[in-house]
Amino acid sequence: MPIRQFKPVSAATRFRSVSDFAEITRTTPEKSLTVPIKKSGGRDNHGHISMRRRGGGAKRKYRIIDFKRNRHDAPAVVREIEYDPNRSARIALVEYPDNEKRYILHPRGLKVGDTVHAGAGADVRLGNALPLGEVPLGTAVHNIELKIGKGGQMCRSAGMSAQVVAKEGEYVTLRMPSTEMRMIHVKCLATIGIVGNEEHELESWGKAGKTRWKGRRPKVRGEVMNPVDHPHGGRTRGGRNVVSPWGKKEGVKTRDKKKSSQRLIVRGRKRGKATQ
Repeated sequence: MPIRQFKPVSAATRFRSVSDFAEITRTTPEKSLTVPIKKSGGRDNHGHISMRRRGGGAKRKYRIIDFKRNRHDAPAVVREIEYDPNRSARIALVEYPDNEKRYILHPRGLKVGDTVHAGAGADVRLGNALPLGEVPLGTAVHNIELKIGKGGQMCRSAGMSAQVVAKEGEYVTLRMPSTEMRMIHVKCLATIGIVGNEEHELESWGKAGKTRWKGRRPKVRGEVMNPVDHPHGGRTRGGRNVVSPWGKKEGVKTRDKKKSSQRLIVRGRKRGKATQ
């Protein structure tokens, strides 16, 4: 899945790059697995803008993804590999013996015609989903559940995976992509392999128009506004800390250190500047 560079025939194409979509086998989604997406434009239920700089963007439909992998009775055959506008990863269309079709995240290396299985006792093979307690140490997994039966919540974007590093009692220790060590229950399902399209992070939008296609509107700095419009407005910010248009501090840490999930974190990821 290499990145394709554009010939710099204009300023817009000079720095722009896209995926070559070599792994895509079908361009139209499965109609029964799509639902409409209603855009909010960053507005809440009162019609007020609660999230600034959102609006426009290309129209798209949502693909229903099977994050739970709860069909444990039969294997499924990969029929198509498709593009999903709602996520960085590709998705694979799988079909069960009773002709039921579902979308799953596409792991790197999974091809059309391969068979995937889910549930306890499944083989440790690419694309299979099984409880973490049955996954060998050192194996890379993705689409990991945090609660039994809730469906995968971690490592779902392109190129993501976690590594099984230890097993003790009812918990398995995973090394997350951030190097954070997290404990997950042995009965939680995880899918074998690394999420595909790992070169997604190397893409460059290259022009303002691509940003608008993504639904992001322009951002104007407060320092170039008038004092009536922003606390930073006027000739200079005056050395004050960065604040929002309503005077609220920005750039401050907001992570809650008292979350219950901290109980299952063995070693947190490194934050801040490195000290020598």
